[in-house]
Amino acid sequence: MKTLISNLKGDKGIWSFVALLALFSFMPVFSASSNLAFMNNGSGNTLSYLVKHAVHIIVGFFMIYRLHKMPYHYYRAISKILLPLVWLLLGYTMFKGTVIDGANASRWIQVPFVGITFQTSTVASIVLMIYVARYLSKTRETPVTFKNSLWELWTPVGITLALILPANFSTAALIFSMVILLVFIGKYPLKYIGLIILMGVVAFSFFILVVKAFPDAFPNRVDTWMSRIESFTSDKPDEDDYQIEKAKIAIASGGIYGVGPGKSVQKNFLPQSSSDFIFAIIVEEYGLIGGLGVLLLYMLLFFRFIVAAHTSNSMFGKLLVVGLGFPIIFQALINMGVAVELLPVTGQTLPLISSGGSSIWMTSIAIGIILSVTKKEEEIVQELKEKEQREAALQKLIDKQLIEDEMELNVAMAGAENYTIEETGNPMDAVKFK
Repeated sequence: MKTLISNLKGDKGIWSFVALLALFSFMPVFSASSNLAFMNNGSGNTLSYLVKHAVHIIVGFFMIYRLHKMPYHYYRAISKILLPLVWLLLGYTMFKGTVIDGANASRWIQVPFVGITFQTSTVASIVLMIYVARYLSKTRETPVTFKNSLWELWTPVGITLALILPANFSTAALIFSMVILLVFIGKYPLKYIGLIILMGVVAFSFFILVVKAFPDAFPNRVDTWMSRIESFTSDKPDEDDYQIEKAKIAIASGGIYGVGPGKSVQKNFLPQSSSDFIFAIIVEEYGLIGGLGVLLLYMLLFFRFIVAAHTSNSMFGKLLVVGLGFPIIFQALINMGVAVELLPVTGQTLPLISSGGSSIWMTSIAIGIILSVTKKEEEIVQELKEKEQREAALQKLIDKQLIEDEMELNVAMAGAENYTIEETGNPMDAVKFK
């Protein structure tokens, strides 16, 4: 165990909080999977879901370990190569995506011969954030102009968002917000940022108008968004109201201390109880204390991300930590906000806790890259310490030699009855004994 821990480089705080979230996830996932176990005339055995979740977590930590060993500057070139491939995946997903239990239409694709499904928008988010960080950190001889950045930066961003938006508005909005935050930190001109936000609002409005005019032109979920917003702002009951009401009942039942691990009642009635609404089950079983504990872990992880971004010596490293780390925290806050009806239903999972392989693995990839940044900073600090130690040791040897030389000179002069001083270059040679 000591050998394994010694091989874990990078920010130890990030390692600790990620491990705590992952370990805690086993209890609510095991409990909340009961409705899935009974679905479609199932046997009700939740052990298989626990084992599946354990495999996802183990693979995720293997990804973190391998990626944090890789120098983070390699991702500059990787993002430029992967971005066109991501566009192909998003286009394929839009028209050939898999529908899982009637939900999340056109968001997922299935890997042939393996049976694994994953959400391509999460892959696109990571690759795009690395690409934006790469662009903003490039050394330029001339100042950034809107014309140049429109082609090199905003066209790839626009293409990616355009392919994600029809099926997943919440993810597209989160990615766009994070890109705006990145360009702000990267000292992109404020007047250009305002113009881009205005263009984004206009483009989104045009998209809504086109969908309303030609609803069958391409796959989209605009009607679902509208119904969720109407449900959130009105008293008209619908399917999303049913989910929210069950989530609120679960939270109210939990009280301060909760009903106890595995004793949730609403997990048998709440759809997506092990993924989108797992926070409600956590509060029901572990109470307000458990819910605040989970929130505290995310806030501590957020704090470590801020520290990692602040201490990074390169702009690319700073932007990587912000672009990959902050969305994890914001996604967690969105998931919790939906469960307590502060936000409309979005379909965002609780990172590192909700069941689901693609969500865990994409979060693990982001964490691995962030730890790669912090590992590099640790190596730089260690190199500086070793350099200081070498210089101190060398100076000590020099001082010691000077003292010995001075002592020899004093002894020689004290033991000579008659001596003369001659002008020579060496103090010892200057003493001429008679």
